[in-house]
Amino acid sequence: MPAPHGFDFAVRADGTVAVSHHRAVVTLLRGERAKRFLDEVRAGDPQEVMARWTGNYRHGNERTARNHPRNAGR
Repeated sequence: MPAPHGFDFAVRADGTVAVSHHRAVVTLLRGERAKRFLDEVRAGDPQEVMARWTGNYRHGNERTARNHPRNAGR
């Protein structure tokens, strides 16, 4: 599976963290969640952390897998 890419984040003046994907804001984190997010970004791979926090960890092949004959009837 390819590594996530295209994510960025910005900390706003009020402490809110805006996470964007290809320049479009996809989530806003405030308070304790923003602090936990920033800690995780500093400790790990920022692209993977942002993909997980935004829920953008699927890569478009789910429909193909669902329609595969092996998965028919599920």
